[in-house]
Amino acid sequence: MDRVEIDRERLTAEMAFKEDSSAVIKIRQRLPDFLQSVKLKYVKLGYGYSCNFATIIMFVLIVPLSIATVIQLSGLKLDRILELLSKEKLQLNMIIDAASDQLAVSTMLFFLFGLYWSKRSSPVYLVDFSCYKPADERKMSMEAFLKMSEESSFFQEESLQFQKRIASRASVGDETYLSRGITSRPPNICIHEARVEADEVMFGALDSLFEKTGVEPSDVGILIVNCSLFNPVPSLSSMIVNHYKLRDDIKTYNLGGMGCSAGLISIELAKNLLKANPNSYAVVVSTENITQNWYSGNDRSMLLCNCLFRMGGAALLLSNKARDRSRSKYELVHLVRTHKGADDKHFNCVRQAEDDQGIVGVSLSRDLMAVAGDALKTNITTLGPLVLPWIEQFRFFVTLVRRKMFKAKVKPYIPDFKLAFEHFCIHSGGRAVLDEIQKNLQLRDWHMEPSRMALHRFGNTSSSSLWYELAYTEGKGRVARGDRVWQIAFGSGFKCNSAVWRALMDIPVGDWRGNAWVDSIDKYPVKLNVA
Repeated sequence: MDRVEIDRERLTAEMAFKEDSSAVIKIRQRLPDFLQSVKLKYVKLGYGYSCNFATIIMFVLIVPLSIATVIQLSGLKLDRILELLSKEKLQLNMIIDAASDQLAVSTMLFFLFGLYWSKRSSPVYLVDFSCYKPADERKMSMEAFLKMSEESSFFQEESLQFQKRIASRASVGDETYLSRGITSRPPNICIHEARVEADEVMFGALDSLFEKTGVEPSDVGILIVNCSLFNPVPSLSSMIVNHYKLRDDIKTYNLGGMGCSAGLISIELAKNLLKANPNSYAVVVSTENITQNWYSGNDRSMLLCNCLFRMGGAALLLSNKARDRSRSKYELVHLVRTHKGADDKHFNCVRQAEDDQGIVGVSLSRDLMAVAGDALKTNITTLGPLVLPWIEQFRFFVTLVRRKMFKAKVKPYIPDFKLAFEHFCIHSGGRAVLDEIQKNLQLRDWHMEPSRMALHRFGNTSSSSLWYELAYTEGKGRVARGDRVWQIAFGSGFKCNSAVWRALMDIPVGDWRGNAWVDSIDKYPVKLNVA
């Protein structure tokens, strides 16, 4: 049978019993009862699509104004036309020809302006965002984490020693959070506990977001949720729709398996959907569920995730409404995606699989640093011409020509991205990755502070880590109107994605709703162990 859309099917089941007590079930398709299936609210919804605000404005204002503008630009007036009719035929023809030329030029200019206006990209505003801060009872110090691992009886002595070594140099602090399913004695790793974690994170972040922005859940027209490793049925987006009783025509999307870079992929999807749906709100929820993905084996490449990943999530409100510009924090300027999955080494660098004992975990390859560096290089090569000052682009181009065409033995010129951005939010995947990025981009400790402090305070929260970093920057009162923020995310596949935001206001310090740093911002920055 060909693939069909279930919501368009009407099926009837018939059961017949035979003498040998067996049953035969027949499924047949029937036509819907049109009279019974029609509901007034859906009729209204259909008229709403065709008679929306933009259509009314088009016919009530734009078309009449266009006609009036053309007449005004052409210089034709009623008294002028009557005067022309009373003169000689030759003079009339000459004036009409001149007026026709004016009319043609004016019409062409007006058409070109209308074409530009219709094709231009409408701005996408980040009204606000919220980072989830779990309850204090979810806190897990590194000492308690190692003790929990030892008492679980899952790990061999060599694996425990390996985790201790990683913990001592990972730059993950003592106030990160783990879910209830993992910290239970014994660990309760099941779908129910994974759903409990998802409920806490998503609804906690969304409650704060709606409170901060004053937007009602019913006003949201687009919902995108990204969670790489936990994709239940019904989906996470459906859980949100059910909890907040969102409207029937909401457009929902669930992105899975796309790693720590999925948050920026969700933003690009929201941007494209907003382009196709004027005057709309889009909500993006970025999280990772660690309950069911806690690794209980002894493969070292999979144990790394236990030491780094922690509980967290973020929610964002995006808008393309012109009236929201005055209250929005940021405007999306650029979004550049790089996918290196065509290469096997990149593709297999981060991989969910079973170990030799059949235990599922996420393996991090030894090639991770080289792969991340290659993906970053490709990404910034694409981004550079969009954001760098002309002088930096010129220096880079001259060096490239000397190396490629004249075979000159000169060092490659690394553009100074500090001239293009005031703030950097680099995915806090681990200390080693941050060290290499700082070295290659020649960034100062001040630029890396948000990423390093987010890793220390909250651990690796996957795709939401970028927003904990931006929340730190805001909490320190560093974001001023016109500042540019560069977010860099890495993810399995292998992907490197960049987003560039421009601040639309001086971000005030004081409104801590939805800012997970509310009780710890004054304690940071802290000195990290570099052993």
